[in-house]
Amino acid sequence: MKIFKWVLGVSVALAIFGTIIVAGLYLYWEDELPSVAELKEVRLQTPMQVYSSDGELIAQFGEIRRIPLQLEEIPQPLINAFLATEDQRFYDHFGIDPIGVARAFFLMVSSGEIQGGGSTITQQLARNFYLSFDQTWTRKIKEAFISLRMEKELTKDEILELYLNKITFGHRAHGVGAAAQVYYGKDVADLSLAQMAMIAGLPKAPSTMNPISNPERARERRAVVLGRMLAERVINQQEYRDALAEPIDTRLHGAEVTMSAPYLAEMVRADMVSRYGEDATYNGGFKVFTTVNAKQQRAAQRAVQLNLHEYDERHGYRGAEQVLWQPEESAWEHEAIRDFLRQQEAVGLTVPAVVLGVTERAALVLTASGSPRELPWQGIAWARPYMHADRQGAAPNTAAEVLASGQLIRVRATENGLRLAQVPEPSGAIISLRPQDGSIAAAVGGYSFAISQYNRAIQAERQAGSNIKPFIYSAALENGFTLATLVNDAPINQWNPGSGIAWRPRNSPDVYEGPIRVRQALAKSKNVVSVRLMRSLGIDTTVEYLTRFGFAIDELPRNESLSLGSASMTPLEVARGYAVFANGGYLVNPYFIERIVDNNEQVVYTARPAVACVLCENEEREVVQAPQVITEQNAYLVTQAMNSAVWGGGSWQHRTGWNGTAWRIQRSKPIVDLAGRNIVGKTGTTNDSKDTWFSGFVSGLVTTAWVGFDNLERALGSTTMNENLDSSEQPISGAEGGAKTALPMWINYMETALEDATIEPFQVPPGLVMARIDLETGKLSRKSDYTTRFEYFLPGTAPTEYADEKSSSKDIFSEDDSIF
Repeated sequence: MKIFKWVLGVSVALAIFGTIIVAGLYLYWEDELPSVAELKEVRLQTPMQVYSSDGELIAQFGEIRRIPLQLEEIPQPLINAFLATEDQRFYDHFGIDPIGVARAFFLMVSSGEIQGGGSTITQQLARNFYLSFDQTWTRKIKEAFISLRMEKELTKDEILELYLNKITFGHRAHGVGAAAQVYYGKDVADLSLAQMAMIAGLPKAPSTMNPISNPERARERRAVVLGRMLAERVINQQEYRDALAEPIDTRLHGAEVTMSAPYLAEMVRADMVSRYGEDATYNGGFKVFTTVNAKQQRAAQRAVQLNLHEYDERHGYRGAEQVLWQPEESAWEHEAIRDFLRQQEAVGLTVPAVVLGVTERAALVLTASGSPRELPWQGIAWARPYMHADRQGAAPNTAAEVLASGQLIRVRATENGLRLAQVPEPSGAIISLRPQDGSIAAAVGGYSFAISQYNRAIQAERQAGSNIKPFIYSAALENGFTLATLVNDAPINQWNPGSGIAWRPRNSPDVYEGPIRVRQALAKSKNVVSVRLMRSLGIDTTVEYLTRFGFAIDELPRNESLSLGSASMTPLEVARGYAVFANGGYLVNPYFIERIVDNNEQVVYTARPAVACVLCENEEREVVQAPQVITEQNAYLVTQAMNSAVWGGGSWQHRTGWNGTAWRIQRSKPIVDLAGRNIVGKTGTTNDSKDTWFSGFVSGLVTTAWVGFDNLERALGSTTMNENLDSSEQPISGAEGGAKTALPMWINYMETALEDATIEPFQVPPGLVMARIDLETGKLSRKSDYTTRFEYFLPGTAPTEYADEKSSSKDIFSEDDSIF
């Protein structure tokens, strides 16, 4: 009896002492423990996802992959697998399982070290959220305190839901939703029982027991989980045997990106970091919906890539990238070739391939995946040897003149089979926006984001060339000129005493027609006419006027070269300027983020762009109106002149025999079928041909295309959005220009993009008058034949004199006239 009392007293004393120690430790660590609010409002780290306007996933940013799910969205067999394996008494204990603690204690006594195991789901969650994974008494005690607090403040279902969304599964997957996607490419609801068991077994050792890194250990662990489920009677013998026999069939699945648009994705990433900071951007679970249409974006990407390949092919084949063996040497084994090719990078549309053999009119090639394939003659015949930018060798007659066994080359897939390819040397960009509000419909900043992250669509400030002329002509129409005004298309030879050099701007081609109407001069892109118009207006007036279109005044050179496009602008800035003509005179601000949704599916941002007021009359809600920078009448007149750049002289074209610089659009049946004659545009080429442009629009879509060379060495090494690339000295060569180099890219894109664009006829605005004029003199005409046409004029600007049948435009100007 005395011994019993002594043991009882000691036990009570130890209990009191233990309680005091535990209470003391609790008070000591209280400030380090998470608050109740933190326990209830735990923010799961979730990557940011970027979507197109029609819901296609463009990109995912963030180290952690997570797909948060509510408990009712998780299949019961998967829940059962976790409970059976990790904590079968989860719904019965208070956060700490005495039986599990006792088992862990005896393991410690037998081994002399603190072992894992014995932790409840609540304890694992506490450790995962707040503590390290060190096997120490301090961590264990803190873990117990947090577990008790969690059990007090959260329900069992809330704890289980947090656990299933938080736990780590390897390969950066956190939570069962992400694990299902990473390992199987499925939603959790679509997993088989064997796949659920595999996932439930991963938390024990996610890096060493996952089926990708170690399939055999993963199989063993899956068997343990299935055995526990059978023991807990949540599956039957047949289900157990079937799941146990299921093969390990898994591979690493990335985020389900359904549309690749890396330049756009990087634009979004940079914008979000500036809004919310890096941590919230990468871990806050934002869903960003862009203004970009997936169909149009795909069309833009393909247009840029195909157009650059076509340019590159016109300039010759630069040869194999590497020679692995000589034709007389023994060829490598196919598997060795595949291993080598897997280490080579696919770039854009091109994939690396090795030539296995060559016949007279074909070659046999092997890529990293698949069997040997034929590279047919029609995919080789283009490959004239590259000699320099303006010259190529003779066209090949046999495949052996181009290829040899053992060469590492590149190929790309086409509708007609494989085609010999090379990574294009020039760069290109497309930017497309809706002129009513500035929302971007598509954006492509280069051939391949893998080569260079430099976004030429929004960052490359390049000389605008003739793309600037519509703005010069707009200024002229604002200051007394009309579309019928005659301007002298004659060479200019101006001596500059300061430099001792004569300035001789030239037309391209170097053809001069004498007196020419303003409409026709813009349609034919007459350089000397643009210079004469600016001389008439004055440099200061012209520069001030161009700022109306959003161009920075300090970026506009104050000399006559401005009339030829010496000002440097990004493709986005050019497209924004052209949108003013498309929307009736309003300056809109381009934007690409439509709305942002947070981790709780709450919309935290919705774009509220300033819109062209043509929309305002029909809007039920209040809208922000964009500033009107030119009159609707002026915008229409410039649009009419650019329409002639596409359609030339109009219905009398077959008699007058002239065409505009954008006449190739007429050959595009898809564009003509969709838009009819309601499409306009302007080519652009700088004097040194370093930059080629085409900008054009319908009523609901403005698109600018650019092709040129940047400094290739820096472009290949560019890895940041903020790095500028200087243009190299290499021009676009070989009789290339805006009409031949940039316009085909624009056409290729618009043939698809117009299918989802608003296309309305360009309505004649109120206030304009129409008069029939003589095409040669610009005066009124009483005739109605092919020598005349109806022209639009601002009130009070129409000609008042009739053309004399005996007079001509040649009588209007003297030979020494230097202004007109």
